[in-house]
Amino acid sequence: MRRKLVAGNWKMNGNTEFAAEFAQDLKAKLDAAEVTCDVMIAPSAPYLALLANAFSESNIQVAAQNVAQFDKGAYTGEVSASMLSDLSCQASLIGHSERRTLFGETDEVVAAQVSQLVEQGITPVLCVGETLEEREAGNAEQIVENQLKAVLERFSVDQLRNLVVAYEPVWAIGTGLTATPDQAQEMHAHLRSVARELDEQWADSLTILYGGSVNSKTAKELFAQPDIDGGLVGGASLKVDEFFEICQSA
Repeated sequence: MRRKLVAGNWKMNGNTEFAAEFAQDLKAKLDAAEVTCDVMIAPSAPYLALLANAFSESNIQVAAQNVAQFDKGAYTGEVSASMLSDLSCQASLIGHSERRTLFGETDEVVAAQVSQLVEQGITPVLCVGETLEEREAGNAEQIVENQLKAVLERFSVDQLRNLVVAYEPVWAIGTGLTATPDQAQEMHAHLRSVARELDEQWADSLTILYGGSVNSKTAKELFAQPDIDGGLVGGASLKVDEFFEICQSA
């Protein structure tokens, strides 16, 4: 049985006061309830240490929103995987569509990021997804398959043992649109079939999240699908009550 995971991506939002209050409120809510899923929060980099400290005695994981493809050196503004490890980060998002489209991160960059994270024992949360134009052209499955294979073809099963995949249709990120449960399940099943080409047993244990305007109204039906193992939550993760409801749905 794959354990459900709900991850919150704060993107470039929040401040010290917000992060401290959110951590306190979320811990209190989870402690008082019987929530059985894993929970992960990905704040902006300045608040990683604050949340790592706040969640140190809980089961809530802290993730970065991105990581450098390099180990160290003259890369102004970058944060390395070893630095994330030093801050007790357990995971990092990579390949988010906003990084791919706004900052030009390619499949090759994403693969290099995976290498850095694997070396530090940090869980890579690999984001894949197609644009509306790609879906309407009938290329959605091929696009996400190529993004996934760009990683799978470069690493062994042992190296990818902790990999998490997040399917986020680009047309549903921040738009209020959500893939139907059937659309999402179809793509998740396809991603798992691609993973089976590497190793069947590993593919069956692979956590695949759905992202794209996930909220408390859509979560339960999405999470009920056989190949959807939780969600990568954007805007709704900034509202502790809403995020907690999503965790309960899982």
